[in-house]
Amino acid sequence: MRKLGLIAGMGELPLAVAEEARSQGYSIVAIGLESLADRALASVADETTWISVAKLGTIINTLKKAGVREAVMAGKVPKSLLYKSRLIPDARAVKLLFSLKDRSDDAILLAVTKELEKDGIILRNTTDFSAGLLTPEGILTKKKPSESEWKDIRFGWEIAKEIGRIDIGQTVVIKDRAVMAVEAIEGTDEAIRRGGSLAREGAVVVKIAKPRQDMRFDVPAAGLDTLTAMRAVRARVLALEAGKSILMGREKVVAAANKAGITIVGYRPEDGYTLDL
Repeated sequence: MRKLGLIAGMGELPLAVAEEARSQGYSIVAIGLESLADRALASVADETTWISVAKLGTIINTLKKAGVREAVMAGKVPKSLLYKSRLIPDARAVKLLFSLKDRSDDAILLAVTKELEKDGIILRNTTDFSAGLLTPEGILTKKKPSESEWKDIRFGWEIAKEIGRIDIGQTVVIKDRAVMAVEAIEGTDEAIRRGGSLAREGAVVVKIAKPRQDMRFDVPAAGLDTLTAMRAVRARVLALEAGKSILMGREKVVAAANKAGITIVGYRPEDGYTLDL
């Protein structure tokens, strides 16, 4: 039986990826990132080891000793952890960090990918094991966007693609064709809270894949936590890139959105993005 290494961060996605990989005939060797991954991970993996996200050498050595040649990353790992002093990186992580030209998401994750490859471990696309979770195109809720909200979606799409191009973030919060917030190191939910509080109510949240999105890592995802953040600031529309974003627990999320009067759209413009700066 083939083995798949699963490097698991926050949320439900690692559990879903493990279950899908098992259905494809893989044995799961899970690395649960301490204080991030759900403890239920052990119930869906064949082997589970809990390791600090700062111990890159230990993570790779554990996978290698288990005979893993393919791996997948799933679940959020907040980049803000880099700035928390209680994390003590091992020698391999320190060497990686000092080799970076910058600490953008792509720079860090590409470097981690190369470290895995040095030890014969190929990183698979997250979507190879989560295709059924991809956001479908169209309006998913009972409520449809108003004409004004459609304008905000289209405007926000252009802005979000541009911040994605320069690897700042994947999410923007819009109100009346004005940018209320751009996601940075704080993550999607905090950006929603910040932008939504400035908009007061009626904000439109747009989350996209970067123009050169690497599907091996950092695939945009939304779920019940996203809706919780939106409800807290009375945001009204969530637009996700159709086919390139993950919507966790779609039925539950759509039901909760209908109850809260929030619109969810899987959006994909026909002609891409054309922001003229």
